[in-house]
Amino acid sequence: MRYHSIRPGQVWLDTEGKRIQAHGGSIITVGDTFYWYGENKEKTKAGSGIWHWGVRCYASKDLYNWEDKGVIIPPDVDDIDSPLHPTQYMDRPHIIFSQSTQKFVCWIKVMRQEGQKSTILTADHILGPYTVVRKDIRPLNMGAGDFDLVVAQDGKAYYYFERVHSELICADLTDDYTDVTGYYSTHFPNLQPPYVREAPAYFNRKGLHYLFTSGTTGYHPNPSQVACAKTFHGPWEVLGDPHPDDRSRTSYNSQITSVFKHPFKKDLYIALADRWIPNLPELVGDRFADGTQSRIAADLYKSIFDPEIDYVLKEEDKLPVSLDFDTCHSNYVWLPVRFDGNMAYLDWKEEWNIEDYE
Repeated sequence: MRYHSIRPGQVWLDTEGKRIQAHGGSIITVGDTFYWYGENKEKTKAGSGIWHWGVRCYASKDLYNWEDKGVIIPPDVDDIDSPLHPTQYMDRPHIIFSQSTQKFVCWIKVMRQEGQKSTILTADHILGPYTVVRKDIRPLNMGAGDFDLVVAQDGKAYYYFERVHSELICADLTDDYTDVTGYYSTHFPNLQPPYVREAPAYFNRKGLHYLFTSGTTGYHPNPSQVACAKTFHGPWEVLGDPHPDDRSRTSYNSQITSVFKHPFKKDLYIALADRWIPNLPELVGDRFADGTQSRIAADLYKSIFDPEIDYVLKEEDKLPVSLDFDTCHSNYVWLPVRFDGNMAYLDWKEEWNIEDYE
């Protein structure tokens, strides 16, 4: 099957007809080729004990049709203590390229029993092989959750991460991008989940810095939030929910993982998101803005996340935190970003085309 459009939320197959496995992923451009990489969840089924099967990568020229380039960071099946062992909670690989070292640098987070830690790998080519250069570090002596990596035009790199269940951190990276310098700033402090901001997805447009973030509700979706700033370290101005037409307040049953600026288009930014629980409608009832359903969102999220309501989270309102889902069947929600002044919106589209943008 050959694709000629992007169809958010629908099953996406590679050029061999297999379901694409690049969750919590991002796109990096090398020459005229796009590389989409992420968590390989092909073996992750409820009760399997397998969280991941390494990091998988796909290549494309058009962003529609993706050739499987294989597992570029394989699981370490022999060492149960390895951050890459399939039972370890390895999440959200992010890869950036260092002009100074000519290395591709990959950071991953791993949810260990003793806390969330980071492992850094490097390679000479986007497809690897990757070598671990730092293992199980606590950046700035903090538990580091969901994150994004950013390279500025001058080559300096920044690391945005959730200080677990607390706040968002922006930390400067070392010149080789494999560690933090020690300089950092703190943002969006919150008392507890679900209010704590996670899943930061950074992009830059017309001199402004943007972050999409989500609340902290496990695999269950919640309202995204967009903020902007004039510098990497803020201060950040919260602009609101980029999905104003989603009355369920679940970001179309998805969680944004990264934002890709199309290098060959004037002003096309694409938000990449995971629909972690495609069968959520069957689990909870009611309707999403895109036609799927969710009973959780309409009442509960309206109260919890409404900035006009001084809401105190009740014990009975807490969402289930189970992470034991068949994420091998998770889908993707890719949407173009629409701008109105400084505000960034993500409007629902059943189908859309890259060619419609200059």
